[in-house]
Amino acid sequence: MQQPIYVRPPEPSDERQFLASVEKSDDLHGPWILPPSTPALFRAYLERMSAPENAAFLVCRHGDDRLVGVFNITNIVRGAFQSGYLGYYVFAGHERQGLMRKGLEAVVRFAFQNLKLHRLEANIQPTNVASIALVKACGFLQEGYSPRYLKINGRWRDHERWAILAP
Repeated sequence: MQQPIYVRPPEPSDERQFLASVEKSDDLHGPWILPPSTPALFRAYLERMSAPENAAFLVCRHGDDRLVGVFNITNIVRGAFQSGYLGYYVFAGHERQGLMRKGLEAVVRFAFQNLKLHRLEANIQPTNVASIALVKACGFLQEGYSPRYLKINGRWRDHERWAILAP
């Protein structure tokens, strides 16, 4: 049976659909994240994610190739650590359908099998219950709480620290 989604790296040709999806999702992303929202920011995102310490994935729907969401693994540290930070967001119209769960499962597999990471860490604002539910459903465990961890929309925000280890 074919999966409802597939994941792939973003490309310059995704710019139009990506930016339209970000604009449509503004209310959904609100206090959680500021995704690239202009052509210049999208190009800077592609440049940043092409560095060896980062990996980006678009979740796309089979059949029509619509963008469902984004997963980014950033700040990959090699050597004894073999770890990276996971960030993600869904695009409006695709939330609460299990598509991002399928996407996260694929990204975790890729991170452990292809990137040979030992650990992925996701830092999530405590009030973002949908995001916490996603990582929980995919086997992440809560490891801690980080007060004033990340500055988003001009405010330092508390985050819960969730992680998954390679099998």
